[in-house]
Amino acid sequence: MTGILGGNPKEEPMHYGEIFNVWSASTVAKGAISCYRAYLIHAGDHDLKKVLNTLIDQAELEVSECDKLLADNGIASAPIMPNRPEAKLEDIPVGARFTDPEIAAKIAADNAAGLVACSQAMGQSIREDIGALFAKYHLTKTGLGVKILHMNKKKGWLIPPPLQVKRPDPVEA
Repeated sequence: MTGILGGNPKEEPMHYGEIFNVWSASTVAKGAISCYRAYLIHAGDHDLKKVLNTLIDQAELEVSECDKLLADNGIASAPIMPNRPEAKLEDIPVGARFTDPEIAAKIAADNAAGLVACSQAMGQSIREDIGALFAKYHLTKTGLGVKILHMNKKKGWLIPPPLQVKRPDPVEA
């Protein structure tokens, strides 16, 4: 194939959907970094803090890769949010504190939404490198989702939807 879309994908122009998906991924990751750093201050559980640090590291990687891709294509990214000042859990009034189960539920929901966003970006991409980038993020988020789920089950923080414990007897018609 020849023409504007027929060579090295990195030399192909990004279409508007790819631009929006990469820009959005960077912006969401920047918000996650800020939010998850605040959650670290609120969190008391060691395992939860470990997962939050992993999520922050992943978000920082996504920001770096997405912002580079945008810059390489002449597109400005959203600004990074300023770092939060140091604080201690004991300094936060009990009524203003996020609890560990609340934080765990929120990061599980965020991760699930991230999986959907990655799938959508993969499906919309015509540049193979952009589709592969979101496939990589999807795979990482899948692994993180399993860790979060196991943690929530182990800690008793998971609130399941109604479970079908006893199946109804089949009706003969």
